[in-house]
Amino acid sequence: MRTPQLKWWPRTLFTRVTLIFFVGLALAQGLTYWLIMHERTEATTKLMLGYLEQDVASSVALLDRLPANERAAWLPRLERRTYSFMLEPGLQGRKPDTKLSRRIADSFLEAIGSHYEVQAYAVPGARERVQAQLKLSDGTPLTIDMRPAGLPISNWLPVVLLVQLLLLGVFAWIGVRLATRPLAQLAHAADTLGPDLRAMQLPEDGPQEVARAARAFNAMQQRIAGYMTERMQILAAISHDLQTPITRMRMRADMMDDSEQQRKLNQDLKEMESLVREGVTYARTLHGASEDPCRIDLDALLDSLVGDYLDAGDRLYLNGRIGRPLVTRPNALRRVLVNLIDNGFKYGGSVELTASTDAQGRAVIRILDNGPGIPESELEAVFQPFYRLESSRNRSTGGTGLGLAIARQLTQAMNGTLSLRNRPEGGLEAQLVLENVA
Repeated sequence: MRTPQLKWWPRTLFTRVTLIFFVGLALAQGLTYWLIMHERTEATTKLMLGYLEQDVASSVALLDRLPANERAAWLPRLERRTYSFMLEPGLQGRKPDTKLSRRIADSFLEAIGSHYEVQAYAVPGARERVQAQLKLSDGTPLTIDMRPAGLPISNWLPVVLLVQLLLLGVFAWIGVRLATRPLAQLAHAADTLGPDLRAMQLPEDGPQEVARAARAFNAMQQRIAGYMTERMQILAAISHDLQTPITRMRMRADMMDDSEQQRKLNQDLKEMESLVREGVTYARTLHGASEDPCRIDLDALLDSLVGDYLDAGDRLYLNGRIGRPLVTRPNALRRVLVNLIDNGFKYGGSVELTASTDAQGRAVIRILDNGPGIPESELEAVFQPFYRLESSRNRSTGGTGLGLAIARQLTQAMNGTLSLRNRPEGGLEAQLVLENVA
């Protein structure tokens, strides 16, 4: 059962692992930052409250012993960054209702509560701000206004943390890239393992698991190539051995007196020879084309092909141009086009070629005929070896059922695609798409 994929989830393993690593590192970095700030805040708060108890107690004792007319001059000297003194009643607020404000109020009570009657209130509209109110021994009101300051952070700290996160992200990207590169190479080698069996040999180094997979893939390629070579040799031997009895049968047919039987027998022998020849050709396309790719002028090849058919009296038309050279196997390409064009003439009165390039820069060649077409359910089945359509394309038209199979195999060997579809106006369209437009 296939697991449903989330729309936002990346499709490639590289992107997924990179995203997981980066999100994990970002969360770990954020958690570390929070823990550091929490620890520094707690340590700073304890230090602040410790100094508060000592300074407030000594400051209140000093103000209580000073003459009343000198106290105002001492207030600026006793002021600190987080608290100050006022010789007046404070604001009547609410009881401290946050953790920090309650700790500040408790510190006031612990520092001076044993000598003075102290009331602590939270200042309305100000978070964590607390005022401690008391009266000195001569009845003068005194208010201590506590304003906790935020934890000071150096300007360079966020920059350092951001640079650290970026470095972790870069190294995570490099690490994932190195880890997933062998998988990408394996996938590329598997994709290029076509009928020609010329996929690249993977390097058998790196981590143990990667090296083992590379050795297994290379061994698989060699086994497949050996099986295909053996099968071609068997078919070639059968073809060679069949030539002798076919030749003897043809000689004996020529000596027959019944001309009608002689004609039928020669026709059967001709079909046997064609079947043997096409079978060997199909086996060779499965084994792989020995032709090396080269740079060709595809428009010139199409013009030459059309000229050959016109010289033979066939109605073949060409529309459009590629306009750029192509790196491919010209003989294999010509064989594919000839098979498709011959099929078009076999089942239609005329054939039209169209040449163009698509948005990806690939060469697109379409072969259009005006024949009866193919049932939609069998558009892919006709590419199977020896497959024939009895209804629309019967055996009396000739053929071995290998033409389209050979065309598909040669197209795959050229790193292309071949597909069929019925035309809305009637007839069949064969579309050949070739990569590697130079």
